[in-house]
Amino acid sequence: MADNGAPLLPSLLLITALFASAPTMASWSIENDRSTSDKHGLFEIRQEARRFISKENAKGLQQWDVLEPNLKTFVPRCAVPLKAQWTPKSFGLSRRSVMVICTAAIANVAMENWSVHVPVRPK
Repeated sequence: MADNGAPLLPSLLLITALFASAPTMASWSIENDRSTSDKHGLFEIRQEARRFISKENAKGLQQWDVLEPNLKTFVPRCAVPLKAQWTPKSFGLSRRSVMVICTAAIANVAMENWSVHVPVRPK
């Protein structure tokens, strides 16, 4: 027992669990965040943004690199192919981004459609 009378075992178990999960959290990346039957993966969302930027870069006006979408983003699986376009300036974002759009998500109570903004930067 600790000096305050609390058992040490629960505290030790919590600390052990935190240290054991650290390598898993450190190894997580957008490369591993793939679509499932319920959610659309950030990997595929970023890929759609990359396809859009590849076409834009081919125009030769300005060259862009695609960054990662917000890693906290969670959206339902899209039932139709994704679309992408420049995020309109009227959205008020502080930096240029590509808007990846799902016009029909799989049946779910929270969202019928969604868009994810993927930031870009000049090369």
